[in-house]
Amino acid sequence: MEQVILVDEKDIELGVMEKIEAHKKALLHRAFSVFIFNSRGELLLQQRSINKYHSGGLWTNTCCSHPRPGEDTLQAATRRLKEEMGFDVPLEKAFTFIYKTEFVNGLSEHEFDHVFVGYYDGPISPNPQEVESYISQSFPQVAQLLKEDPARFTTWFHIAFPQIRNWWDHRNEI
Repeated sequence: MEQVILVDEKDIELGVMEKIEAHKKALLHRAFSVFIFNSRGELLLQQRSINKYHSGGLWTNTCCSHPRPGEDTLQAATRRLKEEMGFDVPLEKAFTFIYKTEFVNGLSEHEFDHVFVGYYDGPISPNPQEVESYISQSFPQVAQLLKEDPARFTTWFHIAFPQIRNWWDHRNEI
């Protein structure tokens, strides 16, 4: 049984709960999102498996999930990147944000999301149980796709994308 770490608005651990139960009750829990860039500054997006318990078939950041109880969030992000996309790179913390959204299937996401960034140009071997497809796109290309068809993207990606773009711009100022 997969569990998530329940937290408060300051990311202080409050306990653990079975993952689906936490999503049914919309309780705030710890999560992470990974954004991988290639040497051209393009963002690696994944299309979630259509069999996911929510947001199946939607496009989103490179990978995302929840740390296990007792697991460091950075270590969890590194583990999950390898499990979902088939590669391992050093990750660095960029920022955090909190969001809450409800899905048509009765589940909710209420997450304290830790955002990590990495850089990679090598082969990608996505896990077909997790990922339908993937593509690398520039910030302007992603912004255009979000504008043209916002329903093709996950809720959290809509929130995180402007923040990661701002982080990238500030990081790369000369």
